[in-house]
Amino acid sequence: MDRSASRRKFLAAGLVLPAVASATRPQDSPERRLKPASAPAAGPVFEYRTLGKTGLKVTTVGMGCMITSDGSVIEHAADMGITYFDTARMYQRGNNERMVGAALKRKRKDIVLSTKTEGKDKAEALAQLDTSLKELGTDFLDVWYLHGKDKQAEVSDDLIEAQQIAIQAGKVRFAGVSTHNLDMLPFLTKHEKVSVILANYNFTMVPAWTAAMEAAAKAGKGVVAMKVMAGGKGPGRGGAANPNAERFSQPGAMAAVYRWVTRNPNVHTTIPSMTDIEQVAENIQAGVQPFTAADAKLLAERRELIRPFYCNVCGECEGACRKGLPVANMLRFAMYADGYGQFALGRERFLELSAEHAAVRCGDCASCTVTCPHGVRVVDRLTRAQELFGC
Repeated sequence: MDRSASRRKFLAAGLVLPAVASATRPQDSPERRLKPASAPAAGPVFEYRTLGKTGLKVTTVGMGCMITSDGSVIEHAADMGITYFDTARMYQRGNNERMVGAALKRKRKDIVLSTKTEGKDKAEALAQLDTSLKELGTDFLDVWYLHGKDKQAEVSDDLIEAQQIAIQAGKVRFAGVSTHNLDMLPFLTKHEKVSVILANYNFTMVPAWTAAMEAAAKAGKGVVAMKVMAGGKGPGRGGAANPNAERFSQPGAMAAVYRWVTRNPNVHTTIPSMTDIEQVAENIQAGVQPFTAADAKLLAERRELIRPFYCNVCGECEGACRKGLPVANMLRFAMYADGYGQFALGRERFLELSAEHAAVRCGDCASCTVTCPHGVRVVDRLTRAQELFGC
């Protein structure tokens, strides 16, 4: 829903939040720790949690910068007191890191900064790291993730060695892995070289996700949650033509969705995407408020509303398509456009499919071999992705 510029200014000016204290060591020292500042009497107060055994203190409300196109929004989020910021080498074709670095340059000593690599081997990953450091304008990263590792074999000894080399060189403080796969969490929890786990987590997830998050936190891993908004508002903030947009309008729903995640003490921080100053204000307000019975009722209604459209990454569809399509990934591509209004991102990811998979059209099959146990209309959503992004 569109809001006026005056309302955006009101929210930005009226939300009084604590500033983050300066680090206890110089800016260029990786041996720093964050301390929460004393909060003013008025306004909500951030909750800080420790990112596992890293010792880093982070606000439960973090920021994912993947779809942010305005650096002033990132700078504003840091000024408001958010301390955890996440980007990746591949976001916006490499331009996202440059924007994030410029936006956070003034606040670098006060924030925890993470990025990711999709490097396939040690040499490629280390080369990407050097590029990331240059683009971000920093001498070191607080967390460096191996990105999108959904199978154990993808977390190779070669890539783990790259992370350890980077740590020994002082370029990285802590090693992490991001994943969309529930089965990866026990493996990463037991991995002695992995300090931080970044994984999907929202109210649609099966209870096993919550249990896995708890086990990881108890093992001393830093736990960061992504995809926390469960597909976004529906219309998206980028204006994608979503035929189901009106179905997703529920006052207060997105705040309840976010509070469901931040209430879990085993989730140390979160990285919801934020694209404008109003959204920063909304997420901060939601993230520091308690989860209520009214929220639970609203989420029960919302679950039924989004059930046909939103994939909760249970993994049951893996290998089920007769044409070999990566069903969960393609559902996510459609969600980028329809949920977040990020058509370009969805198409970019779609075009990374193999030529064989990108050429498949679900309408050519007489019947579908994929059945979602949670009610996602798989054929409709895959067809939507193919229509939106196919050449």
